[in-house]
Amino acid sequence: MEHRKIYHAHILQHQDQVLVIEGPVRPDVLRTLEMHPDLHAFRRPKEQHEALIEIAELPEGRIIIARAENTIVGYVTFHYADEMERWSQGQMQDLIELGAVEVAKSYRSYGLGKKMIQTAFEEDQLENYIVFTTEYYWHWDLDGNKLSVWDYRKMMEKLMESVGMIWYATDDPEICSHPANCLMVRIGKDVPLASEQQFDRVRFQQRFMY
Repeated sequence: MEHRKIYHAHILQHQDQVLVIEGPVRPDVLRTLEMHPDLHAFRRPKEQHEALIEIAELPEGRIIIARAENTIVGYVTFHYADEMERWSQGQMQDLIELGAVEVAKSYRSYGLGKKMIQTAFEEDQLENYIVFTTEYYWHWDLDGNKLSVWDYRKMMEKLMESVGMIWYATDDPEICSHPANCLMVRIGKDVPLASEQQFDRVRFQQRFMY
C-alpha cells in the first residue's frame, strides 16, 4: 500500500529555548543529529539513535522529533508491530503502531509530546491507517514525573486523545495483566470496513469475548 509521508516543521520558542518539531525525518538527516543523554527510557541513547534511523528506513516507518539545534530532545515512532506480537498476526498493511514516545526530562514542560504526535497526523497523512498504541505501566517514568500510576495513565490518555485516539477493549494478556495498561486506537476515515473487522479479530482472540 502507499505510505504517504508529508514533512512538516514547527518552531516552538519557550523562554530562551528555540525548538524545532519536525517529521517524518529522513534517515540521512537523523544520522547528522545526536541524542540527548536523558533519552534512555527504552535503550541507551546511542542504541536508541540507531533504532530511530532503522525505523526511518522502513517503508512504513515514521520518526517525528523535537530538537534543540542538532540535539534530539524528544521523539515519537510509528511502524508495523513486531512480528512476535499479537498485533502483527493479522498481517494488516494498514495497521500501524504508535510505538515509543520519549522526551528528555528537562524538556517535559514544553508540551513536546503532544506537538510531535499532532505533527504526525497533519494533512490527513494517516487517514488510511488504523493507528494503535499499547500503554504498559512498566514503561512509564513514574519516579521522574512524581505521578501515581493512575495519574500517569490519565496523562497518556489525554495525550493520545489529542489526535483522536480512544480506549479500545482487548483480551491481550499483557494489557489485561494490570488495570492501568490500555490499548488506544484511531481508525482513519479512509480505512475500509474489512480492515476494521480484521482488527477486531486481532483484538479479541477468545471466542467468548465477541
